[in-house]
Amino acid sequence: MSESEHPLLGIVLRLVAMVLIASLMTLVKMAGDRGIALPEVMFWRQAVTVPLLLAWLMATGGIARLRTRRMSSHAIRATTGMTAMLCSFGAVTLLPLAEATTLGFTTPLFAVVLTALFVREHVGPWRWAAVILGFVGVLVITQPGNAEVISPLGTAAGLAAGFLVAVVSFQIRDLAQSDDALACVFWFAVFGALFTALVLPVYATAHDLEGWLILMGVGTVGTFAQFVMTLALRYGTVATVIVMDYSLLIWTTLSGWLVWDQLPTPWTIVGAPVIIVAGGIIAWRQNLLRKAAIVANAQELD
Repeated sequence: MSESEHPLLGIVLRLVAMVLIASLMTLVKMAGDRGIALPEVMFWRQAVTVPLLLAWLMATGGIARLRTRRMSSHAIRATTGMTAMLCSFGAVTLLPLAEATTLGFTTPLFAVVLTALFVREHVGPWRWAAVILGFVGVLVITQPGNAEVISPLGTAAGLAAGFLVAVVSFQIRDLAQSDDALACVFWFAVFGALFTALVLPVYATAHDLEGWLILMGVGTVGTFAQFVMTLALRYGTVATVIVMDYSLLIWTTLSGWLVWDQLPTPWTIVGAPVIIVAGGIIAWRQNLLRKAAIVANAQELD
């Protein structure tokens, strides 16, 4: 273990990040209940991030971390990311929080499919079985053809968000080869704010104090959630901390119950663990493959 690695701290930070994300989802749903349009919510989610990050970087002397020679790649990443945010926030607005959260857990399933189709990486039977198992869990929750169980539009938005977040993860992995992680966050916020500002005159409405507090909360909480998630990876590996991501279902279920008196449907109670197990299998296999690759590279060097 290196001096910078503190697995327990990484796990705690990731857990805190999940609480913050649950809070963000709660605020987004509250905004939807007040009739605030999604493009306006998305604008403030990104617009608040830009000055917060700039202030922190200027205070710490880290402004040089924002340098990039790949501005067009950041713009493309922002286009995909903002579409994913639209779908994710849409699912939160249309569905109970527990169901919206569970559909977000499909990202690892889509990532495996994308890896096989476009990266041309060999995907073995364990991960393919996990993908099939995960989508069985989705079918259990959504009950296709039975619109009374869960909103079809909300389901489509949730699954689209899961797919697009998987696409974004590949884009970020590519950008991270040349740019600082903080630069990826900052330029995503800049381009995201610019994109949504174009339609803001159409969707923006007047708000009372509570409405403005919700919108400012979306931006502030979202920024800190992103920062803490990144910080967690400084102290623990992805394989170590990612298990905490599934705690998000606990926090959103609690929030849905306390704020909207909503509890997961019986189908979600059955299907969610299936999707979580599938994601766990994928994470386990990818961790084994990563370790095997490290050993293989070390042997080649020898």
